[in-house]
Amino acid sequence: MKSIKKAVVAVAGSGTRLLPATKAMPKEMLPIVDKPIVQLVVEELVAAGIEDIILVTKWDKKPLEDHFDYNWALMNDLEKAGKIELKESIKQIANLANFIYVRQKPQYGNGVPILSAASLIKDEPFVFCFGDDLVKSKISFTKQMIDDYEKNGKLLMAVQEVSDSEVHRYGIAELEKNSTRIKRIIEKPSPEETPSRLAEFGRMILNQDIIDELKNTPPGKGGEIWIVDAIENYIKKGGEFHVKLVEKPDEWLTTGDPLNYMKTILKYAFDRPDIGPEIKRFTEDLLNKK
Repeated sequence: MKSIKKAVVAVAGSGTRLLPATKAMPKEMLPIVDKPIVQLVVEELVAAGIEDIILVTKWDKKPLEDHFDYNWALMNDLEKAGKIELKESIKQIANLANFIYVRQKPQYGNGVPILSAASLIKDEPFVFCFGDDLVKSKISFTKQMIDDYEKNGKLLMAVQEVSDSEVHRYGIAELEKNSTRIKRIIEKPSPEETPSRLAEFGRMILNQDIIDELKNTPPGKGGEIWIVDAIENYIKKGGEFHVKLVEKPDEWLTTGDPLNYMKTILKYAFDRPDIGPEIKRFTEDLLNKK
């Protein structure tokens, strides 16, 4: 079995729900306290042993590309100011992995980033993730998924239970009885038609079989190419695909809208030993004043 050393990260979204903040700044570069969202995703991948990170971008993502490059002027200024530790932390960002940038093909849907990067991944398993989904965990959740894959050799999709009112926003997995094996997936079902509350999100372990299915997958809901449609076709043909459930205290956090973005910032801030206690006191004072 080939080891997993590559990841494809989808970062070509426009972030319209976070406008005007995302008018001139990629949504994946918005900060969670003092780190961009996408850096937290990359750090999770690197902690799982990923070496090559393929970022699927579009024309307005240059700040993201610059972030994972060296900034010699900044590092020189920090060194002159005697801020050596900070200089080294900035330098380390570019050394996290081997970064490869690919422009997304002119299509819509979360399966398109995989098609855009397909020529860089041939006959090998890889991680696919969304650049604005975080999993807060002590052990890299991607590492947990890779460990499962290396034990069982089964393709995986991360899922977390959501409320009935949220199922229409996600691909929802129905499992075989008493199993982690997926029976079928429904993209954005209504609460009435949903087979479960297990929502898929931006962490998957895929392989060439899924790429081949995507190439033959017609546009689905909204005229977009959906990864879950390709996985559904793969399952119908006898392919085996399993879920990896995010269980507490681990937690999937989405950052794609103002409310969830702010919740994510607070969760990360509260856990910071340097600022967490003061932030908690501050928020408690705000609540008590109302």
